[in-house]
Amino acid sequence: MPKHVRASALTALTVAALAAGTVLTAPAAGAATQAAAPKFLSASQLPPHPSSTWTAGPVTEGFPEGLGTCVSTEGVPSYEYHYREFHTDLDASAVQLTVVADTATLAKALAKHYDDLIRTCADRIERNDPDTAAEGRYYGKLPVEEGATVRGLHTETSWGANDVSLLSVGRDGRTVTVVQWGQLGDFGGAPVSAFKKTTTTAVNKLY
Repeated sequence: MPKHVRASALTALTVAALAAGTVLTAPAAGAATQAAAPKFLSASQLPPHPSSTWTAGPVTEGFPEGLGTCVSTEGVPSYEYHYREFHTDLDASAVQLTVVADTATLAKALAKHYDDLIRTCADRIERNDPDTAAEGRYYGKLPVEEGATVRGLHTETSWGANDVSLLSVGRDGRTVTVVQWGQLGDFGGAPVSAFKKTTTTAVNKLY
């Protein structure tokens, strides 16, 4: 996410109950089962950069700091978090997060929670940082596995810093993945179609 955005620490967020009445609660002892680790995007599967190439970092355990402006672990159980960061030689960067929940029902709630955080991110940024104007956009759902949602975020500070991000949340069974792409500029330079293809690949590639 844009480094200039310094959103205040969010208060703990409660995940909304599903229609069946299930909420995200700490997993019961022994609830997790062994399963193959989800796979990550490769550098070549990101939206092509017009004048640079992508480099992929290692898959790392934990939660990526770069997602912290919109997405956090507050109010969410201690699931298995892994991420991979990507960068170009110029102004573009990206990150993919995977989270393995204990059941598909809990993963469905988690995916909605993350999408809600992204949907409301622009409002939180403006509320927490009066010097930053933020706008969010909705780019629709993708029919991949259990589904994915794509959104965009543009921020501009009073001193002229201008950044755009594309973010998606997708799910396959009990695994949720969040993908974020960002660079300097505005929505006019955001590769929405290519990012949708990247998101579809990310969800399909999990297992």
